[in-house]
Amino acid sequence: MRGTASRSLPGWAGRDDGPGDEHLRWHHVVQRWDDTAEPGACAFVGFRSDEGVRRNKGRRGAAQGPDALRRALASMALPSPQRVFDAGDVEVTAGDLESGQRELGRVVTGLLDAGQLPVVLGGGHEVAFGSYLGLVNSEPVVRGARIGVLNLDAHFDLRADPIPSSGTPFRQMAERERARGADFRYAVLGISQPSNTAELFATADSLGVRYLTDDRCGVFDRPLVDGFLDEFLDRCDLVHLTIDLDVLPAAAAPGVSAPAAFGVPVETVEHACRRVAASGKLALCDVAELNPDLDIDSRTARTAARLVHRVLTEPTRNGEPR
Repeated sequence: MRGTASRSLPGWAGRDDGPGDEHLRWHHVVQRWDDTAEPGACAFVGFRSDEGVRRNKGRRGAAQGPDALRRALASMALPSPQRVFDAGDVEVTAGDLESGQRELGRVVTGLLDAGQLPVVLGGGHEVAFGSYLGLVNSEPVVRGARIGVLNLDAHFDLRADPIPSSGTPFRQMAERERARGADFRYAVLGISQPSNTAELFATADSLGVRYLTDDRCGVFDRPLVDGFLDEFLDRCDLVHLTIDLDVLPAAAAPGVSAPAAFGVPVETVEHACRRVAASGKLALCDVAELNPDLDIDSRTARTAARLVHRVLTEPTRNGEPR
């Protein structure tokens, strides 16, 4: 089950051990997106932006993240055939972040309404608001489905800055949810206390945000993490999973704008991804803050690819494999 167009797609090239499903890797199955495709697949979208990081006074370079993530994922071996598409990139140009986010939202809405699972490859964490715009305008949400946003992140990203940035996406979501008369169901796993001011904690509390700090997310804290995830999943119908790679320890993810001095173990982050994927509620996933210019031996890109791989090789909606 090989994608006939995979070798002509930018970034999707890799090792080939021979014909047959027993040798499948991601680059074998990825096909160019066609809106006539039947529902039930996943579709990658790149968001080439570090404008939000620049505005947030971070280290730029995340605009190259989508290319690096595709390269890292391409040669990973698949346990079984997958139906996978690549819808190309949305690029932020001339500093116009807001237009880029709206365009990303338009693309994501189209994929969701076509019955696909969008996986957005960032880009700074401003990608999350563009992804959210796509979900909130999709048919299931318009019909009343409850959105839940699960952020794997060292930061709340709830800043009240007048100019949107990588530090504001979830504050923007809260305002949008309030405007449409919906509850803001936002949970964060991996919050670093030294990386968030008392004002940000107060904002989170005022918005009803659930969170677990990084020092309560160790490999021996699995029951606490599972309880946190189960409570979140019980409160929503559709999940927007957003992964900011700076949630991970710097040894696993050096290639981010703000490497973590402590961080959440890869095992815990991967477990959270698997649990959400297996819930049958995952509607959308994005990955943020991969900065190849700051990476070491492609360590961050490989870790990010492993997390995407895990999300997409778990049982998905309705308990059926994709």
